[in-house]
Amino acid sequence: MDIKKTIAQMTLQEKASLCSGLNFWYTQPIERLGVESVMLSDGPHGLRKQEESADHLGTNDSIKAVCFPAGCATAASFDRELMYQLGQELGDTCQHEKVSVALGPAVNVKRSPLCGRNFEYYSEDPYLAGEASASYINGVQSKNIGVSIKHFAANNQEHRRMSSDSRVDERTLREIYLLPFEIAVKKSDPWTVMCSYNQINGVFSSDNRELLTDILRKEWGFNGYVMTDWGAMNDRVEGIKAGLDLEMPASGGATDRMIVDAVKAGELDEALVDLAVERMLTINQRYLDNAKPDTVWDMEKQHEIARKMAAECMVLLKNDDGILPLSKTDQVALIGKFAKQPRYQGGGSSHINSFKVTSACDALAGHDNISYSEGYSIQEDVIDEVLLAEAENAARSAKVAVVFAGLPDVIESECYDRKHMSLPNNQVLLIERVAAANPNTVVVLYNGSPIEMPWLPRVKAVLEGYIGGQAVGGATVDVLFGDQNPCGRLPESFPIQLEDNPSFLSFGGEGDNAVYSEGVFVGYRYYDKKKMKVLFPFGFGLSYTNFEYSNLVVSSDSILDTDTITVTVDVKNTGHVAGKEVVQLYVADRESTVFRPIRELKGYEKVWLAPGETKNISFQLSKRSFAYWNVELHDWHVESGVFGIQIGRDSRNIVLEKDITVTSTTSVPKVFTRNSITMDIMQSPKALAALKPMLDGLSQMLSGDAEPKEPTEGAASNEMMQAMLGYLPLRSMASFAGGAISEQQLNDLIQAMNE
Repeated sequence: MDIKKTIAQMTLQEKASLCSGLNFWYTQPIERLGVESVMLSDGPHGLRKQEESADHLGTNDSIKAVCFPAGCATAASFDRELMYQLGQELGDTCQHEKVSVALGPAVNVKRSPLCGRNFEYYSEDPYLAGEASASYINGVQSKNIGVSIKHFAANNQEHRRMSSDSRVDERTLREIYLLPFEIAVKKSDPWTVMCSYNQINGVFSSDNRELLTDILRKEWGFNGYVMTDWGAMNDRVEGIKAGLDLEMPASGGATDRMIVDAVKAGELDEALVDLAVERMLTINQRYLDNAKPDTVWDMEKQHEIARKMAAECMVLLKNDDGILPLSKTDQVALIGKFAKQPRYQGGGSSHINSFKVTSACDALAGHDNISYSEGYSIQEDVIDEVLLAEAENAARSAKVAVVFAGLPDVIESECYDRKHMSLPNNQVLLIERVAAANPNTVVVLYNGSPIEMPWLPRVKAVLEGYIGGQAVGGATVDVLFGDQNPCGRLPESFPIQLEDNPSFLSFGGEGDNAVYSEGVFVGYRYYDKKKMKVLFPFGFGLSYTNFEYSNLVVSSDSILDTDTITVTVDVKNTGHVAGKEVVQLYVADRESTVFRPIRELKGYEKVWLAPGETKNISFQLSKRSFAYWNVELHDWHVESGVFGIQIGRDSRNIVLEKDITVTSTTSVPKVFTRNSITMDIMQSPKALAALKPMLDGLSQMLSGDAEPKEPTEGAASNEMMQAMLGYLPLRSMASFAGGAISEQQLNDLIQAMNE
């Protein structure tokens, strides 16, 4: 199809009609010109395709499909290859089911453990979220299926989600909340972007030209189309002007008429409507030209892939006395409803109609040494003494008791946020009772976000399974019994209590105003800066083997910020079983004029090692690895200075480091005004030279005689005088000089300093 020629033949009404959907899931066709309708459908971790009654909250049935691990779990893999494979599997599914665009991935940063949609999101770290999403997108789009990366942007709570205003300063927005999208756009070129419901600094995302055109398209180079989240349109005409192309779902023609009327009234340039239509048809045609509905979709095969992926994502948090892996011949009591009915996906638009689900009980069926006790109800948080007594008896009769716990669907879902960070009371009491009955107690967790663990000292092992998809039970058994060596790492910090979280005082906001008062100090950036104790730090995870790091080499000890350097390190498996290690590279700005975190993740690689094997891991670092967002330049900037190159097991456990010097090639222009203070002026040799005669005269005038005197009680100390002069603004010099400095002299001085 010649898209430009086709658009030229359209009426204004036809063009406007293409700017909203045909119905809930399909785009608008124009049959007389051969413009076909294509389907969009939910799909971050599996296809949710509805063929009849449509909705965006997962309340109506969809076709049978495979539910892979959710974003919270796959991010814990720290594995780009796994993310790519997941994308490929979803791409094949969409090809088979004639779906052109899968709605996802969701890459919003986990600002607070309370966000109801955290199970879909990847990480508290923007670099990890961006890298994971880029790999996933490349996998999906390798199958000629598009994605719609979402929710752009600063969508970090469900409370008042369709009206809230995310109040974020420029630097925080760039460094934390836009960065995952920037990485994904530049590394994977997503076909579409989905705007969020919320406002960003007073402007709805759907109307936000700075966001959708200036940043996304002009700065980052995005060339696909932008669609709304379902029902996120605010002002249709302003949306077209801002760069919002497609409104979903169908508006029944109401917003189409707004576009037509605005063009006829001269309020909207028709060329912008043409551009929106061209973007959409280009993407739609890319799918249509490569559609392969005969693609084989083997759900049984995908179920096994989902099982392997879920095992790769699990994080071993505690393993006292090497209690794990379990022996396959020991008496083991499985305790807790989630052992038979696992929490394996979240509620809402990503809810998959799984064609099968494997629980831990299913995976261990037929083994006489395995028992099961229900332990608690997941329908309501009530204490059932009968269930507790049965669990205690089962625990006493077993060598090891494994308690399956986590967050039920009702606690963690789209549309609302969690109210606390606790497990249900009936589960907490169960863990405590079982641990008292059997000292060899292991806890398995199925949850999409951190929880408090007051019971942690009383259990021997904890395995974080996250939201692991329909095969999570089999994967859990594989890890518990050693068929899979755990190799996941936490993509988020686990604070000791909710009150420790940096967003605690402002999360949710007042009315519609959600103020991001913690700034760039999100997650480990905050905890590590404050040296605050946490349950488990970002990047943490144990293994059934041990790894040793050595031979950290940096290609240069001194570079310009325009240079690229190579960092290499050796990793050796010093244990007795094969395993995978996640090598994490952090960069630390040793001294900065702006507030910066202690360290930030700037690289990671996952490596498989046989016992005794050593591999050399390589990283590339460039300007962005050292930069912060400079609000004066409105750009990324590196300050000259010393930076630490750190190799860590997690953000708190740095095992090797080496300092390098980075020299900036960009100067930050300093404009001096009447309000500039002496301390800042002294940073510029030229400005200081112009100021010095006036400063010397003023200093002598303020101190009286030039001859030193013995200090008297109450007299100003030298330190006080220096501080006073250092903080003195130029405008005040004329006042303190008692008429010796005129306004004209002051203006001439300011001009000289700025020349």
